[in-house]
Amino acid sequence: MSDDQTGAFENAKSMSIIVTKGSLDWAYPPFILGTTAAAMDLDVTMFFTFYGLPLLNKKLDLKMTTLGNPAMKMPMAGMHMAMPNIIAALPGVDRGATTMMKNLFKKKGVASIEELREAAVESDVRMIACQMTLDLFEMDRKDMIDGIELGGAATYIDVATKSDINLFI
Repeated sequence: MSDDQTGAFENAKSMSIIVTKGSLDWAYPPFILGTTAAAMDLDVTMFFTFYGLPLLNKKLDLKMTTLGNPAMKMPMAGMHMAMPNIIAALPGVDRGATTMMKNLFKKKGVASIEELREAAVESDVRMIACQMTLDLFEMDRKDMIDGIELGGAATYIDVATKSDINLFI
């Protein structure tokens, strides 16, 4: 990393993340990046909208997205095997892939989404649930974890215009 890049990072004080996907594989990047940034003393705001909003539910039942994911290669029998879309389309394959992935996370010592989410709460990551999405999908605020805020696009834009780093995941 050049001195210019290092200096730019040292000046970064805040980060915002738009979280738009709520499957098991898509839940990890925003929580890992958010908690890491918070541990590095950045002020972090995560804005959960559309399919990312269920990640704020108290009870999670996350599944893998195997269909249409050609990059997904699982370590099996000493090699990495990709799952063809024809197999991913069969009933029960998502659940099987989810179980395999959760077992792999556990075996490799990777924190669960619940643990990462709790770390975000403990690190004072600001989590905003999109009010429009809540209304659109008829979700109930009481089913969500404590400590989150409700807001809309204007809330996110206000945060984003003041953030040094903005991510869309």
